[in-house]
This record gives sequence, C-alpha cells and structure tokens, in this order.
Amino acid sequence: MIETVASVGLPIDEMLEIKKNRIMPDSPSKNMKRISIVTGIHGDELEGQYVCFELQQRINKEKEKLTGIIDIYPAINPLGIDSITRGIPAFDLDMNRLFPGNIDGNMTEYLAAGIIEDISGSDCVVDIHASNIYLTEIPQIRINELHEDTLVPMAMEANVDFIWVHGASTVLESTFAYSLNSTGTPVLVVEMGVGMRITKEYGQQMTDGILNLMYKMGIWKGKPPKIKRPVLSKDPGDVYYLNASVSGLFIPAARHGAKLKKGEIIGCITDPLCGKVLDEVKAPADGMLFTIRDYPIVDEGSLIGRLLKKEVCGYE
Repeated sequence: MIETVASVGLPIDEMLEIKKNRIMPDSPSKNMKRISIVTGIHGDELEGQYVCFELQQRINKEKEKLTGIIDIYPAINPLGIDSITRGIPAFDLDMNRLFPGNIDGNMTEYLAAGIIEDISGSDCVVDIHASNIYLTEIPQIRINELHEDTLVPMAMEANVDFIWVHGASTVLESTFAYSLNSTGTPVLVVEMGVGMRITKEYGQQMTDGILNLMYKMGIWKGKPPKIKRPVLSKDPGDVYYLNASVSGLFIPAARHGAKLKKGEIIGCITDPLCGKVLDEVKAPADGMLFTIRDYPIVDEGSLIGRLLKKEVCGYE
C-alpha cells in the first residue's frame, strides 16, 4: 500500500511528496514486528534503489511467507534523486544533517520531522547508502560505539563483508541514524558500491541480508539465504588510509576486496602529458582492500583506498 509520509507545496502548483510502500501479510495479526528499508537520503546514492526493487520482487513471489510489516522508503530525498544531487537542490543542504527536524520549522525541517515520526518504533531500520562518485565500498555496516551492543548482533545477520564500529566523537548528532538510535529505534547504516551507479551483485547480497534479518526477527518464514559472516573492527588502528602523494591519473592494479600482501601494488598515479608513472600506491601491510578509488583523477592528498589489516580479517 503506497502512503505519503510527508508533503509540502512547491512553487507553480507542484508538490514534494515523500512516499513509502507498506507491505503486510494477507492475514495480519496483532503485535507484528516491523522492518523499515530507507534509502535516497542523498540523491546521488542509488544502490539502495535496486535493493528496494529486488526485495519487493522476492517478497511478492512468496507473499504467504510474510508474517510482519515491511515499510520501504525508496526516495527520502526525491528532489535530490530527480536532479542527481547529493543534497536538497536549491537549498544547498545535506538532508542527513537535518534530523530529527522540527514539525514547526521550515520546509526541510518539517520533512525531516515527518520522516522521523513515521519510522520511529520500527523494530529494525536499514539505512542504505552508497559511496560518492570517487570511491567504491564493499558492503559494510557502520555503527556508533554508543549503540554497538544493540546493533552489532543485528549487523552480523545482514550479509555484509565488514562491520566498522566508530568512536562516538566521529558521528554527527544530526544524522538520520543517530536521531533514531538515540531514541531507541535501531538503525543499521549500510555503505556499499559507488555513487550514481548500481552494483547489482551488492544489491542482491544486501537483499539476501535483509531477508535473513527478517527471518531472524520472525517477519519472514521463507528459507533464509546463506549469508556471509562479516569481519568486525572496533579499533581505529585496524584501518590504513591510502592517500595520493601527487596529483595525476590513478590507474588501479588491484581488484576491490582483494587480500593483499605488504608492498603489493594497488595502483599507479600517472602523468598523461609526459607518459610517466609518478608514484606507485602500495599496500602498507597485509590486509583487505575494502575501499578503492573509482574516479581516476586525483589531487595530492586524495583518498585512494582503505586497507583493513590482516589480523582483523582472519584470513591465512
């Protein structure tokens, strides 16, 4: 059932509407659990759009196995998605810096407050993001250490490759996830893929994870998919950040997600004018490459990738 979560008038007799699709069992019961799938807070992050589609395709094929409520919010920032803009166009605002909003505030604050009110009380929220156009990320869940006791067990069931627990000081209080987590509605923040694109295999992997979560929550009676057991990192020292030493054209040599040895070449920064290799980007230690540069032009200091050290990955 399609419902309007919040709406406001726009110039020239237009309406901005944020919608959700609520899917319920044909024979609903009392006290059913609810899972909410949220994406499109940033208009240039489209990986979650495919997850919304794929999840509904699978559920509709076996609707009789549904025993709870699924709320799907594919476009929290519809103006941003329509214009392929990260923030809210014309306002120059990052929507993920507006929560929890204010029902009596301006247009953007009002929309944020309406979204929070509608989603609050979910038994689990999956907030799906992509990276920007510059970097590609393996499917991962990022968690504020303040909520790790609640969220890590849920994240372990979500079929991601990596769970990254961050210090509380690195998390902004105005984000969607923080606003809900701090009031008792658990939110898993997923990062995967690349901006402005859809990585089909990641979307299918995430859909498997959501169905497994639903099974564990008692929302889905279908056979749970086989899932990955993710790597868990809580120590900031587990991650190496690889930054460009010079400006140029980055040519990758390692595949995303590769398990590398110390000194192995990840890619080269080149000079197209002179045909020279300016620098070789090498793995600083044994580990897994979980972020890699997708957009080839780099400036000095640009992030090339992130490497998770081998001791955490647990591979031989």
